[in-house]
Amino acid sequence: MAGFLIRRLTGLVLTLLAASAVVFLALELLPGDAAQILLGTEVRPDTLAAMRAQLGLDRPAALRYAEWIAGLATGDLGVSQVYHVPVWDMVRDRLAVSLPLAVLAFILSTLLALPFGITAAVKRGRLADTLIMGFAQIGLAVPNFWFGILLILLFAVQLGWVSAGGFPGWEGGVGPALGALFLPALALALSEAAILSRMVRASMLETLGEDYVRTARAKGLSGSRIVVGHALGNAMIPIATLMGLQFAFLVAGAVIIENVFYLPGVGRLLLQAIFERDLVLVRNLVLMLSAFVVALSFLVDMAYGAIDPRLRRAT
Repeated sequence: MAGFLIRRLTGLVLTLLAASAVVFLALELLPGDAAQILLGTEVRPDTLAAMRAQLGLDRPAALRYAEWIAGLATGDLGVSQVYHVPVWDMVRDRLAVSLPLAVLAFILSTLLALPFGITAAVKRGRLADTLIMGFAQIGLAVPNFWFGILLILLFAVQLGWVSAGGFPGWEGGVGPALGALFLPALALALSEAAILSRMVRASMLETLGEDYVRTARAKGLSGSRIVVGHALGNAMIPIATLMGLQFAFLVAGAVIIENVFYLPGVGRLLLQAIFERDLVLVRNLVLMLSAFVVALSFLVDMAYGAIDPRLRRAT
């Protein structure tokens, strides 16, 4: 187990370093001068030079990258170039929206995918299986922001049941806050539920074909008891792995949904930072989201390795 853990930790560190290099290089290659964008086109050359020096753009890129990594190692995320606020303070406030949104979307996705996937497996080849997999295919094909627009048109514009966007804040009460997050969470959940339901169906079909399931049927056990008591538990290992990865993607992938519903989350902050060319904020936000995905993937690997000893021996 120690060797398995060391290999996974090494892979995590190398992945984060590679991600940081890609993020930094991508921002360096963007056309235009960040200082020029911040000050405008009618700026004096000496003022522009002073701003470039303040932003560190007059120093070699390799040196700036090394200073950035050294700061990250000590927990220093820097200060926003546009808002002049520590990056962590801005991110911390936005996580109060993004994390509950991801948790709610994860719960809705699970509640939709598990019963539909199990039903499709049990009713394989029948009408229920065809309908469920058909809807799952639609969920895979349609992007989540389009689901969000359709939900706004139906529930906010046509029915008037909810607001079309915005967030009242947690200080206004848990009920109104969760109500504001429900539609964007549902829009995020539909696409993920489509993926997860297909995985549940495939895993359940594989498990239902095992010898111990046929033995249980031969003993006269009821179908529900076979599915819940024998097949589902063994089918959950790959399902749980996908669920863990999906939660990470729900946090990191809500950029467009947060903008569709005008939610003050991390995704909306990232898009604003890109438009305003706030390089410090952009690179730290992107790396933080990448680190969250990589870290959760690492935890899933650890859990999978603890459950299945064959994985530890194979790696």
